[in-house]
Formats: sequence, C-alpha cells, structure tokens
Amino acid sequence: METAVEIPSWPVPDPRHAGVLLRRFHDDDAAMAMELSTDPYVPTIGTLPLRASREEALAWVERQRQHHVRGTGFSFSIAEARTDRSVGQIGFWTRELGQGRAQAGYGVVASARGQRFAASALLALLEFAWTIPELHRVELYIEPWNLASVRSADYAGFHREGLLRSHQEIAGERRDMLLYAAVRDRSE
Repeated sequence: METAVEIPSWPVPDPRHAGVLLRRFHDDDAAMAMELSTDPYVPTIGTLPLRASREEALAWVERQRQHHVRGTGFSFSIAEARTDRSVGQIGFWTRELGQGRAQAGYGVVASARGQRFAASALLALLEFAWTIPELHRVELYIEPWNLASVRSADYAGFHREGLLRSHQEIAGERRDMLLYAAVRDRSE
C-alpha cells in the first residue's frame, strides 16, 4: 500500500555544490529557457517548445515555479553561484516519496555544457535529497546515446543498474533507457 507523504518544504538555504546553486526560477531565467529550447531534443522530453519565444519561455518558467505549489516536486534553476546566471534546469520529482523513491532529470544550455554544471547540480540535489527522512533512492533515466548525461551521473555517484528496453515513448517512438540510481547510505 502506498504511503502518502507530504512534499517537503522548499530548501533553505538553496542547495549548493562546487560553484553551482539550485534556486527558484526568476523571470530573468527566460533567456536560459530560450537557449535551452534551441536543442531539438529538449521539446521531446518536456513542455518547453522548440525555439521558444520570450512569452513561451516565460510561461515555461512559470510552470517550473508551479511544480512545488502543486506538490509534484521541485524544479530548480541551475545557476552559477558566483553570478546567479541560470545555465539549466534540474527537476526532483517526488510522486513516489511514499515508497522512498524520487526521480531527477536535468538539462543544461549548450553554451554551458562540458563544465560539470549537471554533475554539480546532481550532487547539490542529492545533498538536499538526503535531508528528507522518507527518501532512500533517487533515480535517473538516461537514453543510452546520451554519453554526456551518463558521465554526469557517474561523476555524481549514481550507479548504473540496467537497461530498460522500450521503457518510454519519446517523440512518438519507444526508447530504451538506462536506469541509474543513488541510494542513501544505510548508516545514515
């Protein structure tokens, strides 16, 4: 039987790791969303339209702010801690918190890739995640071709648990997914 668990409060202070800050979205983050929307893969896995206009990007930013209000989880802006410039988004979805599980997903703008922003964001997210007593496992689902995401997951200490064949539909096509997970240290 599923145990109902209330979504935790927004973290104070904002989670940080290695120069990365996970914070609430601001309207100024629409510029990041517009850049992120130029990646043709992004619209296939979320609600940000391809080549979003400023208005569409602002609407997406507002949807990110509403996740916590609706109780579905947390959508953080990945920001450079020194400048507060948003370089991406990381979601922490808590629908299965009653079973001790949550899922994460992330995207970083092309101009900021290769600088470990995703890996640092995952580490900051885990530091926050392990403050939630009910949580024991954080999962990532990564398409096998996405080697940059695999490297980020590995760097952040997630372990590959297997290949889920034909796991989900993306852009009208069944896709395989690699399952990665981080598990709470049993001594905590």
